[in-house]
Amino acid sequence: MSTVQYLRKISAVIADASGNGLEFSDFRCSFHVLRGDIQTPNSVDLRIYNLSDNTANQVCSGEFSQVVLKAGYEGNFGQIFAGNIKQQRKGRIDQKDSYVEITAADGDKAYNFSFINTSLPAGTPPTGVQQALLNRFKEYGITEGYTPAFSSSGCIRGKVLYGATKDEAREFAKTTDCAWSLQDGALTFIPLTSYIPGEVLVVSPTTGLIGTPVQTANGIDMRMLLNPSVKIGTAIKLENTIINQYRFPLDNSQQAANQLTRAVNQASSAGIYYVMKAEHSGDTRGEDWYTDISCLSVDATVRVETTAGFTAGPGGGIRIFN
Repeated sequence: MSTVQYLRKISAVIADASGNGLEFSDFRCSFHVLRGDIQTPNSVDLRIYNLSDNTANQVCSGEFSQVVLKAGYEGNFGQIFAGNIKQQRKGRIDQKDSYVEITAADGDKAYNFSFINTSLPAGTPPTGVQQALLNRFKEYGITEGYTPAFSSSGCIRGKVLYGATKDEAREFAKTTDCAWSLQDGALTFIPLTSYIPGEVLVVSPTTGLIGTPVQTANGIDMRMLLNPSVKIGTAIKLENTIINQYRFPLDNSQQAANQLTRAVNQASSAGIYYVMKAEHSGDTRGEDWYTDISCLSVDATVRVETTAGFTAGPGGGIRIFN
């Protein structure tokens, strides 16, 4: 990626099930995309300004069911959200400016309505369970995303999968030490002690980092110029910058929590961090054009055993699950 990010670029498309739709890249658009490695579906709020009454009515008629949003800069432009429209709203800022706002979610139909009722024989390996879950999600358009190399050991007894597919996916993720989520319509499993392999994105003041990264109670937070290359579960490398340290509470009742927080937001000695949350926000006629991320050191893990305590891995860092 070029170190010079210049000339904003956007593509905002809403379409029906056949792929026929409308493109709004020439209009003023603002958006806020929420993405994370948790099982709750990713979402977007997309606002399109000053449409004609006919177009606004068409957008809000229920004719369209999908949103695909791409954004970035010339030379670094890509998809930041794709999902199903859940709500459309018409509104007005003042006497001059009106808008249509669209709320959409990624894979929410599969998340909310997919159910599984099957049994697997003794000896079924983890990949067999993963495929059974995927087959149920596929009925709602979900594809196969990143999956690590699971153990080849099969289950000792037969296994019954029954109930909401999302619940069985959560239980499977726990037993395989993974986080599961739906990313761009794909079922994704990411090991708690690793990340999705691939090119490591370098983040520094010369590649778009804004301000100084900050330790929080939940990880390292940082802001950069909008970058579609930031994907959930991938790694970034933080270069040539310091991290502002978290201020820990002093009262005795907080000391156990402080110990956990120190593990959670530990700075990586190699500068490598796992992206667990990414928020893309932008306004084509305003100042916002940012990606805000929360990340964790990838060199170790902490497993939360109870609400009262935890066990730390050998090198610090944390991936919490519940």
